[in-house]
Amino acid sequence: MIGISQIETAAERIAGHVVRTPTVPSPGLSELLGVPVTAKLELLQRTGSFKARGATAKLLALSEAERAAGVVAVSGGNHGIALAAMAATLDVKATVVMPRTAPARSVEIAEAAGASVRLTDGMAEAFAAATRLRDEGLTLVHPFDDPVVVAGQGTVGLELAQDADDLTDVLVSVGGGGLITGIAVALRALRPGVRVWGVETEGAEAMSAALKAGGPVPVTVSSISTTLSAPAVSQLTYDHVSALVEEVLVVPDRDAVQGCLDLAEHAKVWTEPAAGCLLPAARLVHERVGDGARLGLVVCGGNATTTDIVSWAERFGLR
Repeated sequence: MIGISQIETAAERIAGHVVRTPTVPSPGLSELLGVPVTAKLELLQRTGSFKARGATAKLLALSEAERAAGVVAVSGGNHGIALAAMAATLDVKATVVMPRTAPARSVEIAEAAGASVRLTDGMAEAFAAATRLRDEGLTLVHPFDDPVVVAGQGTVGLELAQDADDLTDVLVSVGGGGLITGIAVALRALRPGVRVWGVETEGAEAMSAALKAGGPVPVTVSSISTTLSAPAVSQLTYDHVSALVEEVLVVPDRDAVQGCLDLAEHAKVWTEPAAGCLLPAARLVHERVGDGARLGLVVCGGNATTTDIVSWAERFGLR
């Protein structure tokens, strides 16, 4: 199991390379949800999501031989953007494998940063292609099956524990589980009374399926939230989530998009569905724990274009 010392080491390693993002009370969300809400604004991180933390931690931990070989990552969008940008900053050659369903803007950003981008027919095929490239000599920077990457993501929880000491419940989006694993480890060590809740969207339920099955299992990915669309979680993240997380809630894509609109209107932040899903889940948590709740929302990313949000809103009949 990952420990708080590994997260603290990661924090020291990546300091100066990533942003210590704001942790702020949100009067708008507090009014909307009827309980005090604090937002951890990871969408203001370099590359627009928390992923820069884990990618940087891993890149800075590479040996000279691994740096010289170059790195490869598989991504539904944000991990690839982060690895491409941070690798360019650190002068490491990067290859990013994405499914064709990944946002076109994510592909453009990764290419503009200097990465070689390869597209596959689906996320499972992307993971398979990245594995082949690893076997050919590149260093794999896995988005969630790597203790160094997970410890880097855990620095979000470290900052949250330091900057918001009155929370009862923290909600974290779940794709492969790297972010929630790191945050849960940090909060269990520093704020052991805080409950951690995971949130997935329907059609991106790898962690929910794993918890039901008693271990990682493959799932069919169909959610519009491509940044949450892992084809399976890892044993590493499953072990931590099953031990440290209260529950993983699942919300429809429609509600996640409505959450994006609500976050824009009430919190004044522009997010993607992977963060928008937190709002409907927050209402469920409020129902479960009552009016004494003081919620923390980890707003994980904002890499959705206005065109994306408008298109999804029209699809679901939202305004």
